[in-house]
Amino acid sequence: MKKRNRMKRIIVMLAMILIGVGATYKGDILSFLEGENKTVQVNRNEALADVSFDGTNQVIAINDNKPDFKAKDLMLEKGSWQTFSNLDDLNRVGVANAMLGRELMPKTDREALYVDPTGWRNKKLASGWLYNRCHLIGFQLTGENNNLKNLMTGTRSFNTPGMLTYENKVASYLRTTKNHVRYQVKPVFKGNELVARGVQMQAQSVEDNRIAFNVFVFNVEQGVDIDYSTGKSMLK
Repeated sequence: MKKRNRMKRIIVMLAMILIGVGATYKGDILSFLEGENKTVQVNRNEALADVSFDGTNQVIAINDNKPDFKAKDLMLEKGSWQTFSNLDDLNRVGVANAMLGRELMPKTDREALYVDPTGWRNKKLASGWLYNRCHLIGFQLTGENNNLKNLMTGTRSFNTPGMLTYENKVASYLRTTKNHVRYQVKPVFKGNELVARGVQMQAQSVEDNRIAFNVFVFNVEQGVDIDYSTGKSMLK
């Protein structure tokens, strides 16, 4: 009897250990996939431009992944809307803001992109083209397409899965609710460089707290050195 009870205790203990390991492993995988396993305490563009890619985490969380919208930014009296900054003296894009709702989502397929943003010096790699024309506010969210105020030069991994991971989260939420999401994408340039070092993406669902993130996506590609001043590149 004692041996049987001891064996039961051992089995229970092993089960608890396995459950704990499994939960930790799952969490680590999700953290890795979402790139939110590192936090930086910065908000200003100048500071973000100086944050270096560590070679692993293409997406990092800012301020514990909490968006910094003010209460007035979350007001719904204007309904759904989107705004884009005017291009600067170097024709570079600026911050894009939106109050997203299902009514803004496109009902037609996207047409081919043809306008070239600053730093568009594309190069064919063995794995495909280095750069994409990347939307600040993704087409699936508002249907905005060949708008120079909404397009920047970004690497393939920056676009997909980098930005797309978070755009898909928002799009899925909008499709399954009648709620709204306050959304902001801020490209971060260093000095007079023509290619952004990355973007800060923030989102907050207004009617609930199911969508809430504040991340920085690095505009990098593994195995490639990018001259952010011109958009030229070379293999490492």
